[in-house]
Amino acid sequence: MAIQSAMIVSTTFSIDGRRVREYRGLVRGITVRAPTIGQGILGGLKSIVGGNIGAYGEMCEQAREAAYNLMVDHARQLGANAILGVSYDASDVGGDRSAATEVLCYGTAVVLE
Repeated sequence: MAIQSAMIVSTTFSIDGRRVREYRGLVRGITVRAPTIGQGILGGLKSIVGGNIGAYGEMCEQAREAAYNLMVDHARQLGANAILGVSYDASDVGGDRSAATEVLCYGTAVVLE
């Protein structure tokens, strides 16, 4: 297995001390997640009494991590060594019948000098 070099990922559009040599284009990672049965039961009970719903937070963090990793993989496929202007977006999928959430992570793949 080849060792992969670290990918620089930033929400900014520049990296101090580095110059963009080449733009490789938009990269994205998208995932759709729904709570597990356990997360749904715990979340439902917690929503009755109020407060932070840790089970749903865990599901959302898993979705963000998956989308992020897919975006980094996409940038590597394009030969980039950095991703600039990274952002997340999320929306509900399936309407009232589903508790699924779509998470999108996207940015601009570049080659830094």
